[in-house]
Amino acid sequence: MQQDVSLADKYDLNKHQVLLNGTQALVRMMLMQSARDRAAGHSTAGYVTGYRGSPLGAVDFQMTRASEELEKAQVRFQEGLNEDLAATALWGSQQSELRGEGKFEGVFGLWYGKGPGVDRSGDVFRHANMAGTSPLGGVVAALGDDHTGESSTTLHQSELTMIDSFIPVLSPAGVQEVMDYGLLGFALSRFAGVWAGLKCIKDTIEVTSVVNGDPLRLQFVTPEFDMPEGGLNIRLLDTPQAQEARIIDHKRRAVQAFARANRMDKRVLGQAGAKIGFVAAGKNWLDLAHAMQVLGIDQQAAVRHGVTTYKVAMTWPLDIQSFSEWAEGLDCIVVVEEKRKLIESQIKEALFNQKGSRRVFGAQDAQGALLFADSYALDPIVIAQKLGQILIAEGCGSAQLTGALERIDAAHTANNAPTLASRVPYFCSGCPHSSSTKIPEGSRAYSGIGCHYMAQWMDRETLGFTQMGGEGANWIGESLFSTRSHVFQNIGDGTYNHSGIQAIRAAVAAGTTMTYKILFNDAVAMTGGQNNDGGLDAVRIVQEMRGIGVKHLAVVYDEKEDISPADFPAGIQMHPRAQLNAVQEGFRQLSGVSVIVYVQTCAAEKRRRRKRGAFPDPDQRLFINPDVCEGCGDCGVQSNCVSLLPLETPLGRKRQIDQSSCNKDFSCVNGFCPSFATVRGGQLRRPLAQVLSIPEVPAPELCTLKGTHNIVVTGVGGTGVVTIGALLAMAAHLDGKAAGVMEMAGLAQKGGAVHIHCRIGETPEDISAIRVALGECDALIGGDLVVSAQGSTLGLMAPTGGAVVNRHEIITGDFTRDTAFAIPGADLHLALTARLQERARLFNATRLAETALGDTVYANMILLGAAYQQGLLPLTQEALLEAIALNGAKVPQNQQAFALGRWAMVDPDLDRKFARTEAPVQDPEAARLARLRAYGSGRLARYEEMRGKLQGMAPELQELVLQSYHKLLSYKDEYEVARLLLATKTQVAERFEGDYEISYHLAPPLLAKTGPDGRPQKRSFGAWFDWVSQGLARLSFLRETPFDPFGYSAERRMERQLIKDFESLVGRMLRDYDPERLDIWQEILSLPLNIRGFGPVKLANAKAMQKRRAELLDQLTKGNASERSAA
Repeated sequence: MQQDVSLADKYDLNKHQVLLNGTQALVRMMLMQSARDRAAGHSTAGYVTGYRGSPLGAVDFQMTRASEELEKAQVRFQEGLNEDLAATALWGSQQSELRGEGKFEGVFGLWYGKGPGVDRSGDVFRHANMAGTSPLGGVVAALGDDHTGESSTTLHQSELTMIDSFIPVLSPAGVQEVMDYGLLGFALSRFAGVWAGLKCIKDTIEVTSVVNGDPLRLQFVTPEFDMPEGGLNIRLLDTPQAQEARIIDHKRRAVQAFARANRMDKRVLGQAGAKIGFVAAGKNWLDLAHAMQVLGIDQQAAVRHGVTTYKVAMTWPLDIQSFSEWAEGLDCIVVVEEKRKLIESQIKEALFNQKGSRRVFGAQDAQGALLFADSYALDPIVIAQKLGQILIAEGCGSAQLTGALERIDAAHTANNAPTLASRVPYFCSGCPHSSSTKIPEGSRAYSGIGCHYMAQWMDRETLGFTQMGGEGANWIGESLFSTRSHVFQNIGDGTYNHSGIQAIRAAVAAGTTMTYKILFNDAVAMTGGQNNDGGLDAVRIVQEMRGIGVKHLAVVYDEKEDISPADFPAGIQMHPRAQLNAVQEGFRQLSGVSVIVYVQTCAAEKRRRRKRGAFPDPDQRLFINPDVCEGCGDCGVQSNCVSLLPLETPLGRKRQIDQSSCNKDFSCVNGFCPSFATVRGGQLRRPLAQVLSIPEVPAPELCTLKGTHNIVVTGVGGTGVVTIGALLAMAAHLDGKAAGVMEMAGLAQKGGAVHIHCRIGETPEDISAIRVALGECDALIGGDLVVSAQGSTLGLMAPTGGAVVNRHEIITGDFTRDTAFAIPGADLHLALTARLQERARLFNATRLAETALGDTVYANMILLGAAYQQGLLPLTQEALLEAIALNGAKVPQNQQAFALGRWAMVDPDLDRKFARTEAPVQDPEAARLARLRAYGSGRLARYEEMRGKLQGMAPELQELVLQSYHKLLSYKDEYEVARLLLATKTQVAERFEGDYEISYHLAPPLLAKTGPDGRPQKRSFGAWFDWVSQGLARLSFLRETPFDPFGYSAERRMERQLIKDFESLVGRMLRDYDPERLDIWQEILSLPLNIRGFGPVKLANAKAMQKRRAELLDQLTKGNASERSAA
């Protein structure tokens, strides 16, 4: 095992073999260029600027973290306000020495931005590239493309934008080439006076690999070239006409001459004299290389089959001379290229007037049928299948090739597992978007980009979006031809700062009627919580809105924010967030543009800052009394919070708060329910980590490497899944092996499904495409049952692949809107075992982590240990433990978790051994009897009388009647709620310790005022209210008597009538029951179970129930009438 390894190696230029990801490679590339210039005797500086966005969302983080190293290398990092202004700044850096005022001989610059940012910067790119670069400067533009739309509102491909500005495009195939091509790009930029594009997509930039980071490893050749007068670099005095002539007549040829001199494109497999040639670049080169491995075609096999491959580094302009030399004598050329065909069109153009009949396939095959589509992306297995078919059709087949195609067919046939449940991205617990995106009934809204985009699948009458910075401008045009007079437009502070203010100015200028809701959450949330550039705050937004002429302005804020009305301009309306709906109601009646600035800090950022002590952490938590809770889900409706979890009890499903993920937003307390209590002070009782004596377990039989060992790690975004991938890569590096890991970013990190793909090989040459393809996964480390068992994951499994999966059920965002939603755990378990049989080991790693180690955070590390013990990892234990140590986070605990995972594979009952002793679950019937006995008012006798009447009925109907009758009999009036609230103190004591105070959140019928939402407004009552509850509970004898002061309310009268109606319904069933109408009777008898909640929530549910009841009764009546008519 290598000993001289640390996390600091990635930016230490004295270390050559280093492990880093593609974004970190951009940082090292800048350090390497600085070192190369110093070695050449040049005094240069570096400049990095741009705007974040997946797959380049972490560039600013990595640059900031490396600030010390960059500063020593004279490299300046400066976040751009947006992409085009950042590109303009880089254009300026190339002019720094033109007037004799430069501090350095030149400035080499890096611009970064995702595809939409490339599009909006087209004008700058054209101007800057026409102008040129400094002889000792140079510019590389990192183009963040998202071919599959995994975290973008469009699927984009930036090459055509570059071509339109005459900018050459380099397409790296992996992390090593991100650095190599970046350095080559600087040399090319200096020589030809052009900007150089560097294509970056998930499969090449969001990956981690071991690379050679020697800054002086590459030596570039300066070609002989007939330069025009004055050269090709930027000049002070220039004209557009001269710039165009120079770039068309000279710069393009200079770029191609540089590519030719440095042999950027090259033959890889095969030799001259081959008959069939395959061409690819960048990510598709990795796909092609992997497809050749699948087909079993190495160098010797390529020669036997008459095949040769050609790797293109610069996709535009293509080095035609070098290509023509390679293509000499070929009968057929196949271009493997996803998206719009760039290389193929250049090849066809180059061959058009040449002698011979070489055929070129790419978008279409020999018959004109679709070969490689322009849409979405290509997959190595599909590529292998199509190339194999072409080879056979061209007479280059073999038994080996036929066998490979049969294995591919078998993998496709096995890819038939359905998706039983899915995990879509969702707002974080306590996310301000959950409150800010609400709109009044009857209104509609447009989403924004970033996190706002997710509001479109949350039943909020919010649908539609624009490009970043265009928010609301679409309504300017639509409003002129719409019957609707007003809409709301959501926009985040990051988008506002980037360019969104211009859209608001346009709406004001057009006199459009709409309300902008600007969320100031003090973070660019989707790309990782960066601060707003330029120190933007809510006060400045309000001032700017006034400055552009917005007359109707209001600030709505979370009361927990540190906000002072005195900081805002005089006359600005200030409202707590509970009044948001009322403010919106008023604003939608106004003409023209109105603006609501909603102030609440990003929940994820709060959590990060609280860990650093940089954000207030309220010394309080909410608690739900499950006895009072009705499971109506109104708390989820009001808060949209994924920390509200189901709690299954003998009396039905209730709600509980996941205190470990709760971000203390407290909006769930707005659910109209008296079950909530606030606990101030004290601490949560956490399971104590047990003193473990982990026995010596047998050493596993490690798997042997044959080519690559392919691992997929699944989980939920934001739960540390990426860490497992990083540990696998580091452990492989420590073991002297090669590794490639592809990470996930963007929307998936917001509670969505995450897949980490990892390939481990003996050498870097063994690894091509890192994304694990169909039928290739040797090891599945399943951090989430839902993601692990979905069809797209199971389809990846190799015929002999194994898995360790956490069977703990993590609820999805669907539960916030669907009270009956449940994870189909048994079905998911069956899907895994049906596919993998005995090769799948499922156990509750979350429960084991909590009971044995005191914290569920160790579940993923337990799974890693389990995977090792199962022989699923080609890595040594020493390397894995050292990787954990290098990571530096709770090292002893994580190493113990790893050991615990190993133990769990040897002892299948281990998680139960550590389980806490809990009271036995009460039988539902016993629970009903106990509740009715405590309820009083003769309820138990009525229940037992009903049970007697049901003797002889089908057991399933009998149980349904008893459940519903119990629900109606034990309605929670003021007396019953008071009685049940008395248990809150005991329940809280089971979860909390230390000195704390309890307060209750209630809306007493005689005291409650009407709130902004039209409901009775809840108030907080301190511990003294226990005395009130005791007194009120003793008065339950007044229930349903003329002296009951609460019994005259509409809710109480309805509840009493519902009991009578149900008794009448049961009587009808006993008389008229027909087994052929079992389904109708089952539904109608279960309807009372849906009458959950309190006050307006219960009334609404009862109304819906009564409507459905009438429909079902009508079906029964019509059915009986039809039978009588037939008789």
